[in-house]
Amino acid sequence: MLEILTAKIIVAKKADIGGKRLIGLAPTAWVKWVTQQPDVVVEEILGSEFQWVSRENDVLVKVKSPTHGQFLVLNELQLRYNSNLPSRMRAYAALAEEKYALPVYPVLVNILPPPATITIVDHFESDFLSIRAYQDYRVINLWEVEAAIVFEQSLNALLPFVPVLKQGRDVSTVQRALTLLRQDEQLVELESLLAFFASFVLGSEIVRQIMRWDMAVLQESPWYQEILKEGERIGEQRGRQEGRQEGRQEGRQEGRQEGRQEGRQEGRQEEGRSLILKQLTRRVGAVPPALTTQIESLTLERLEALGEALLDFNSLVDLETWLEAHL
Repeated sequence: MLEILTAKIIVAKKADIGGKRLIGLAPTAWVKWVTQQPDVVVEEILGSEFQWVSRENDVLVKVKSPTHGQFLVLNELQLRYNSNLPSRMRAYAALAEEKYALPVYPVLVNILPPPATITIVDHFESDFLSIRAYQDYRVINLWEVEAAIVFEQSLNALLPFVPVLKQGRDVSTVQRALTLLRQDEQLVELESLLAFFASFVLGSEIVRQIMRWDMAVLQESPWYQEILKEGERIGEQRGRQEGRQEGRQEGRQEGRQEGRQEGRQEGRQEEGRSLILKQLTRRVGAVPPALTTQIESLTLERLEALGEALLDFNSLVDLETWLEAHL
């Protein structure tokens, strides 16, 4: 259902706020930071399309250094670390080295911390039938990076992530990042991405007071899409748990199937409500608690209908009239 809501709310203009766009804002400053080599200069941002590896957040940069000559900087930007990334870094580094015949410096940038049960590793290692494979890569966890370096080193690619950086969650620091975005026409479209990450650490009311929240632009971000998928995964996990409990009583197979379906529905419905409430706030202002309660009681079908109808709302009266007619 959430995909349907997204399709109806998003406008036709497509915005590019993925990893390649962000690094392209100041590529030389970026590679100097991730490699810690002050003499490197970017020659070209290469395409990341390989036969079976292609994602918006894989950014391959060709650089040159008086000390090390030409080499590639492989950037992998991830919303959250997962256990599949070491093998991915190994495969991607090997593919890049084979295709361009240049040494590769792989970098994994994690935006948000993973669950406490997951350990972040900085290498891939395997040993099978006495055949050993090994790949190092640099790990940068943004929550460990001081927000001040973004301004000191002109790392424009990190401006939207300032709220989740170390010492970056206070309002004055977020406003400083916002000011820099608004001063450059090329950066203005990133304001919604900054608002998105600010919502992780600041109250939604504060975020709405100091910056714009353009869902049409934000929905083009691969990280926003990953958050939606994460919500669905959480719903599915809940569904599996419920399915296991029901399965013990009525049959494991039937319980799991029903649990998965209910979990997906629950996850999507929860994300749908959140999206609708944000859109309503932008259209008609703050939604009173009584109306919020009514919206939260809507079925999936009614939420979908409200997602379409709210595009024509001009005031809270329009919302109240619609709820009276459909509840």
